[in-house]
Amino acid sequence: MQPLTPVQVRILGCLIEKERTTPDNYPLTMNALLSACNQTTNRYPVVTFTEATASNAILNLRSENLLRIDHSRSNRADKYRHVLDQVLDVDEAEISLLAVLMLRGPQTSAELRTRTDRLHGFGDQHEVESVLARLASRPQPLVIRLAPLPGQKEARWAHLLAGEVSLDEVAAATSASSVAAGPSRTERIEALEAAVADLTAQHERLRADHDALASRLGDC
Repeated sequence: MQPLTPVQVRILGCLIEKERTTPDNYPLTMNALLSACNQTTNRYPVVTFTEATASNAILNLRSENLLRIDHSRSNRADKYRHVLDQVLDVDEAEISLLAVLMLRGPQTSAELRTRTDRLHGFGDQHEVESVLARLASRPQPLVIRLAPLPGQKEARWAHLLAGEVSLDEVAAATSASSVAAGPSRTERIEALEAAVADLTAQHERLRADHDALASRLGDC
């Protein structure tokens, strides 16, 4: 598999996350996917993708057989689903860790255990580290354990789907993680954003159902 671009990483990470956290609204429409990509919390870095940016990345992901499009035969919007777990041959625990690393950058195993809670339930931190070690020991490693930065006690892990990880990227992600960690207010904001994304997806589905019904009634 060729190294992914940052946009491709974000799109696949969001699709993996939403597949597990909001299965009733998966696969995602373009609007729902953009909403997930552009969240201002639970993401590093924060981005503002446009539909054109996402569409270009989707075409490339599709050509690499990492993403599939569910085309609508009615007036409904096309929807997008990932197949990264099939391509990489990873299990639920492995893809969940990869998703959080893709969405939030380099993190400690303790952070990963907390942040994967909605995607996969790990028994303890040792289990997280065991799965990370498994991903790192593959013939083509998918993650890497990074040495602690100066002044830091814990090592961090990073995914390798976009190629090698730079020290500047690790330092920036560590700083962002420190700022975002701790306050329960952040957790409340994340929950609210997730709820808004879910409601948006439900609204789109209801609107599509309404339009399809109106079209059928019009044909009668």
